[in-house]
Parts: sequence; structure tokens; C-alpha cells
Amino acid sequence: MAAETLDERASHIRGLMVTSIATLAGVAGALVTTVLTTGPQDTFGIAVLGAFVLVQFPLLNVAGIDNEGLSAKDYLYIVFMTFSLWYVTWAILLSTGTTL
Repeated sequence: MAAETLDERASHIRGLMVTSIATLAGVAGALVTTVLTTGPQDTFGIAVLGAFVLVQFPLLNVAGIDNEGLSAKDYLYIVFMTFSLWYVTWAILLSTGTTL
């Protein structure tokens, strides 16, 4: 019983870490995109997003999450969460006219 509880807790913490890193990377990517691009027509923002997706995998290793244990579904989840937060945050920054 105790071993199952510890496994469930470890799985829950792993999910929280992956989600937290992905969402924070998306928001940070949007902030960097706002600084480095001239507007929504500038395609350099996609390169920034890609860089922030790729940087997450070494961060996951540092956080103690083994990249070899990630499935294709996990990779898609990380990319989707990062893209979603990047898109929403950047759209808000563009619509409010915020310059950093």
C-alpha cells in the first residue's frame, strides 16, 4: 500500500514539474518574442518558440525527470502546452501594445 502511494506521488510530482516547466517556458518565450520581433508578421517568433521547446529537455533532466522515460504523447504535450501559453501570452502583449 505504501509503495503504491509513493509511486502515485512521484508520478503526480513528475506531471506537475513537466507542466510547470512547459507553461513557464511558453510565457518566457512570449516575452522574448515580444522583445526580439517587430510584430505578428515577423516569423522569427516561431524560431524563439522552437528554442524554448528544445531548452526544456535539459531542464527536465536537471529537475530529475529522465527524458528516456518520456513517450511520444509526453513530447506532444510539452510542445502543445508551450505553444499554447506562448500564443496566448504573445497575443495579449500584442493587443495591449506592450513593449518590453
